[in-house]
Amino acid sequence: MDAIWWIRRDLRLKDNPALSAALSAAERVMPVFILDPLLFDSHRTGELRRSFLLGGIKKLAHDLESRGNRLYVFRGRPLDLLKWLVATTQAAMIYAEEDVSPYAVRRDAEIGAQLPLKLVGLPYVRHPAAVLKSDGSPYTVFTPYSRSWKAIPLPETLPIPEKIPPAPEAPGNLLSGLSVDLASVNFIPGEAEALRRLAHFTQGAAAPIYRYHEQRNFLHLDGTSKLSPYFHFGMLSARQAARAALAALNEAEDDSSRKGVETWLNELIWREFYGQILYHFPNVRKESFRPDLRRIEWRNDESDFEAWREGRTGVPVVDAAMRQLAKIGWMHNRARMVVASYLTKDLLIDWRWGEGWFLQKLLDADVASNNGGWQWTAGTGTDAAPYFRIFNPVSQGLKFDPMGDYVRRWVKELRDVPLDYIHRPWEMPLDLQKKAGCIIGKNYPAPRVDHNFARERVLSAFRMAKS
Repeated sequence: MDAIWWIRRDLRLKDNPALSAALSAAERVMPVFILDPLLFDSHRTGELRRSFLLGGIKKLAHDLESRGNRLYVFRGRPLDLLKWLVATTQAAMIYAEEDVSPYAVRRDAEIGAQLPLKLVGLPYVRHPAAVLKSDGSPYTVFTPYSRSWKAIPLPETLPIPEKIPPAPEAPGNLLSGLSVDLASVNFIPGEAEALRRLAHFTQGAAAPIYRYHEQRNFLHLDGTSKLSPYFHFGMLSARQAARAALAALNEAEDDSSRKGVETWLNELIWREFYGQILYHFPNVRKESFRPDLRRIEWRNDESDFEAWREGRTGVPVVDAAMRQLAKIGWMHNRARMVVASYLTKDLLIDWRWGEGWFLQKLLDADVASNNGGWQWTAGTGTDAAPYFRIFNPVSQGLKFDPMGDYVRRWVKELRDVPLDYIHRPWEMPLDLQKKAGCIIGKNYPAPRVDHNFARERVLSAFRMAKS
């Protein structure tokens, strides 16, 4: 019997339940990746993410060749291509990893109604239906969810298969013609790099995971794992990361080190939490989770949104973060909260505008986590911060970029601004502006809105929506 292994967000060989199931049931396996135009076209996926994905495809193809198989790449509508492949190869079953996005659920239901599709595993440690309250309903608050999540033993990871017997060849493979430009991609794609980064972050007495709770919020420090792009495309499984965290916890030398590990593990569980929210409440993709905040009168000023996208708001930490996103397709998590708060609270622009921009530009543009993060910051989501919690972007910059290193790295106009003014350049006397080569309103924009005024404006808008 032959089987198709339909690869989606699981570009790896180690700990891959769909691949393992295919190998257990079939004598030969055909690995297939489909470039779905609805997901891959430029208006949905930025150049950096496409390059990172294609680089990961190339790396997986190399790993498969080392185990006696080959990767097939096709472009088109998945249902049409899979119908043709099943007819061409006489494959008895298609194995794929489950996903929770509304599009993936609709797509797989349509395919499963017409073809032998078996979904095995998913991009999380726990299935969204596996962690429920005692009455069978889903959790909507993180803390009790995390307690239940932690109470379930972690499953073992699956080894890399030594050999993957190939199915008969099929025509039309696009793999050799894929052009990949990784010159501008800041992250090396592939499973091997993902495993290297995980080991660096979690293994050894000096591993960064033990200082994670102390360093994770500082924008100028390299205190995070930077594994999110690898999670998104499944170059690393969530289960591998969770087990690495538990191993680090067992090796922790003191309470501080244990707190670092526990803090990082909680971040992994937040990812699981948002995945199960999207699974149980798919409407959050289009509307606020909280019904009482679905009628906010957003300003949605196009010129403000353009300035935010391009890092021209006049607020240094916001502009630095947005330019970092444009340059490398990634942004520090603290910066994500700051720019999201600025867009929704200071500029009073609909969180869905920002969510969509992140989905296009981020290497790690996970639908569930992106939606959850934006709604949390906007105050409209489940387990949300109160809507009246509003980040002051200047205070955030002073606290989490105290020497201005992050701002100076990404906003070249501010590189010579004195430390006292790096997060408030509009307060510089004119002679200092000239000396620093940063004339406000000329070399660098003035702030688009006064934060205190914006705070009162957004509070009024939210109160009106609630009433």
